[in-house]
Amino acid sequence: MDHGWTAVISHEEGWWVGWIAEVPGVNAQERSREQLLVSLTEVLREALEMNRRDAMAQAPGCEAVAVAL
Repeated sequence: MDHGWTAVISHEEGWWVGWIAEVPGVNAQERSREQLLVSLTEVLREALEMNRRDAMAQAPGCEAVAVAL
C-alpha cells in the first residue's frame, strides 16, 4: 500500500515543529528540519501501528483486509 502523508512544518524560535495533517496527535519538534521529518515519520508509524492493534483488539474474530487509496 502506497500512501502519501502531509507534514505541516514551520521554523519557530530555533525549533522546527510539525504535525501530520491527516492523523490527529502525530506531531514533533526538533532542532533541524531533517530530524523533524525523521521524527514525524517514526511517530506516524507508531501511531498507525497502535491504532491498528487497538482496532483489532476491539474486534475479536474480525478479519483485517488491506485497502489502498
